[in-house]
Order: sequence, then structure tokens, then C-alpha cells
Amino acid sequence: MNEKLRRYLSLFISTFKISAFTFGGGFVIIPLMRKQFVHNLKWIDDEEMLDLTAIAQSSPGAIAVNASILIGYKVAGIPGALISILGTVLPPFIIISVISHFYIAFRDNRYVSLLMAGMLIGVAAVIADLVISMAWDILKKKRMLQISMLVLSFILVEFLNLNIIILILIAGLVGYLDYLMQRRGKNDLS
Repeated sequence: MNEKLRRYLSLFISTFKISAFTFGGGFVIIPLMRKQFVHNLKWIDDEEMLDLTAIAQSSPGAIAVNASILIGYKVAGIPGALISILGTVLPPFIIISVISHFYIAFRDNRYVSLLMAGMLIGVAAVIADLVISMAWDILKKKRMLQISMLVLSFILVEFLNLNIIILILIAGLVGYLDYLMQRRGKNDLS
């Protein structure tokens, strides 16, 4: 099997497994993708994962699918994006199809309800881990602009109820201006 096909197969299997064993929404999939694609396969680095996560979160649609598309595209171009979409959406499609077939039995089952309630605890822990690890990545860079934006964003959303779309637009503008200033600084040094 040539290298390209091996990469496609690995991409499909990775996204399929991650999606099949992820419960609780899109943010839960990010740490698993990070572990697989950054640490295990080493196809992308931590900073790229952080950037792809930010793009996936701010794009319309499900964050898990958006992140899969971006990682697949980064790793293997358009075929990689298509393969990763298939790997990501196939498990929930299969699971939902089975559950809908047995919905009446599941709906009133006490043990299934308890199992789902228990999963919520695990989901909360995974999301907390994601937030801490991503914040830690930002703090390690020691860039005051990013740290200030992190704290200010939390305050604006949590305490002042700023619309998240406005915050994303402002953060995007600040990030773009920061990029331009850094690029101009590098050109001045040349």
C-alpha cells in the first residue's frame, strides 16, 4: 500500500474511532484529536491544533465536523477533508440509527438514564481539561495581548453578557491587527 493510501486510511480510522467514542458534544472531541494528531501521529503541532480549534469553533456548524475538516485538509488536502468528514459523521449516524430503532425501550429505561447522567460528569471533566490545557498553551507563550484577550473575553461573556458573535468579530480583528504589526516588525528588522 502506498504512503498516500496509508495516510488516508489512518485519517479515516482515527476520526472514526474518535467520533465513535466521544459523547457530550463537539468540545469533547478536541482533546482526543489533539492526542491523536499532535502527540501520536505528529501530523500537526500544538499551535496548529490551537489555531484549528479556534477556526472550527468560530465557523458555522458542528465543532467536531469543522475540526475534522480542517485537520483532514491540513494533513491530506481535499481528499483528506472528505475522508475525515466521513470518519467523523459515520459513527453518530450509525449510533443514532440504532437508538432511534429502539427508542421506546431506551426512553423509559432507568439504567440508561443513569448511564447518561454519569456520562455528563465525564464530559464536564474532559471540557475542563481542554480549557485548562488550551489556556496553559496561551500562558506559556507569555504574550500579554493573548492573555489579556483571554481574561477580557471571559469577563465580557460571563459577567456583561456580550454577544459571542460580537466577541468573535472583535477578537478576529485584534488578532489580524496583531498579525499585521508582527509582520511589519519582522519586515523592519530585515
